[in-house]
Amino acid sequence: MAFVCLLRINLHFPEGSDLKGKRKEISSLKAQLRRRFGASVAETDHHDLWQRSTLTAALVAREHGEVQDEAASLARFVESRHPDGSWVERATLSSGEVLDP
Repeated sequence: MAFVCLLRINLHFPEGSDLKGKRKEISSLKAQLRRRFGASVAETDHHDLWQRSTLTAALVAREHGEVQDEAASLARFVESRHPDGSWVERATLSSGEVLDP
């Protein structure tokens, strides 16, 4: 059995002044999450706001504890990069819960 962890990453850019700067930050963060954690990442909300963004990331592992540990590491990484303006929500499901509801 496999486990999937979905993470909603809420970001606030208090110093942001335009969409171009926000896009640069988001592109960099998405690339780092893909490279460091093997996460699949997409911007899923607040596309037109220059001080907010929501990303959704997915992690997959064979063990529940393994995917939980990776999710915690990913959350710490995001919060360390954006200490004044981020919070991460997460939910973990087994492949059975997803494929055989």
